[in-house]
Amino acid sequence: MSIPKFVTFTSGAVPVEVENIDTDQIIPARFLKATERKGFGDNLFRDWRYDASGAKIASFPLNDARYGGQILVAGRNFGCGSSREHAAWAIADYGFRVVVSSFFADIFRNNALNNGLLPIRVSEEFLKAVFDEIRHDPKAQFTVDLDNQTLTVVSSGRSEGFEIDAYKKRCLQNGYDDVDYLHSIADRIAAFEAARK
Repeated sequence: MSIPKFVTFTSGAVPVEVENIDTDQIIPARFLKATERKGFGDNLFRDWRYDASGAKIASFPLNDARYGGQILVAGRNFGCGSSREHAAWAIADYGFRVVVSSFFADIFRNNALNNGLLPIRVSEEFLKAVFDEIRHDPKAQFTVDLDNQTLTVVSSGRSEGFEIDAYKKRCLQNGYDDVDYLHSIADRIAAFEAARK
């Protein structure tokens, strides 16, 4: 699996101001037939993006040309519901590197981190400020700094820190999945084994 290294970047954001977005809304179950990670982005939020005839619903943020970028901003309790890894695949395949919310379901958060997608948990107050910023300026820019673990509103300089497991942070910074990480310390593993023969 190839995961791009995570570096500090500044981007616009797409706001989906809905709470309790579950994994079936992120990627409906009928699209879970493939086992490769590619192609799921086409059906991200499928039932919210398209009507029954397959036409785009213009009012949905992903279809709104005012918004764009590598950051998805969502309401509280994002990724609840079933544990399908495909939800993280769909978001990453669409082109997002980050999801911002005030709370994530644990399984979704872990699936995201395992697939190169950074879930940033912020306070309710800061999340509201982010949504307000995007409402005021749909092209608003935000800086994601994984090294320093901060999300910053560029126009105001307002920033908030976020927590991340040190191991997962290292994996994101290096573009590792769990197997890549083991390969990266193969010499240490070999030395450990040799010392115990």
